[in-house]
Amino acid sequence: MTEGSGSAIDSTAGFARAEYDINGIRTVVLSIGRGPELVFLHGTGTFPGFEMARGWAAKHKVIIPYHPGFGDSGDAETLDSIDDYVLHYMDLFDRMGLHNFDLAGFSLGGWLAAEFAIRQPQRLRRVVLVAPAGLVVEEAPAPGLFDFPPQELPAYLAHDPAVVLRYFPSAPDPAFDARLGREVTGYAKLIGAHPQGNPKLRQWLHRITAPTLVLWGAQDRLRPTAQAQAWMAGLPNGTLKLVPATGHLVFEETPEAAHIVTDFLTG
Repeated sequence: MTEGSGSAIDSTAGFARAEYDINGIRTVVLSIGRGPELVFLHGTGTFPGFEMARGWAAKHKVIIPYHPGFGDSGDAETLDSIDDYVLHYMDLFDRMGLHNFDLAGFSLGGWLAAEFAIRQPQRLRRVVLVAPAGLVVEEAPAPGLFDFPPQELPAYLAHDPAVVLRYFPSAPDPAFDARLGREVTGYAKLIGAHPQGNPKLRQWLHRITAPTLVLWGAQDRLRPTAQAQAWMAGLPNGTLKLVPATGHLVFEETPEAAHIVTDFLTG
């Protein structure tokens, strides 16, 4: 998308930046704040930035890795599945010495967070899943990223499309388009033959034993809000919070929703 009503927003100013070589993949990690570690796994598009992390940083050290093939991290031709990415994060967290931390994820990142929590629940204090992808819910399927024209994307990302437009450049910007295109292509490669998610994920949700917050925009069209109940049915220790008048980009459309996360983590 090359047109909008505002300019792209960079919310990474003031974040520390580190790079790790994880099995030959350049992995860029941002961090801000001090306190117990909170790892946040981002969604498919990194264009909204991470402004909500500034509030979290008052009580946590917030750690935000860019997925391989997304954002500032390097390409990863050999990684082509969600399992590969989960193993990548196991190696990254080992390298960073993270063994008892909070884990949050949004959309694609929520899927990755859930898959990680299933495999290594002993490493996590609490889990936050924000409009997560990954769970196949036949009664409330998610639209494919290519099922609607690009000009309708803002209306799928937010209840008020004007919220999204301020994150898009107001004039043609090939660099912005290339970055977003790379990320959408990377997501398409990850979902492969299962565009709705992991058909076996529901079977293993019981392994996420840590207290888990499921946070969702009440008017989410990209990841239908009705899917939240399917997550709750499988989580042994889940809490559901719906954010009124809010679409998929929960923290961008309703910044106050970031407080729900910190209240949950410190409660």
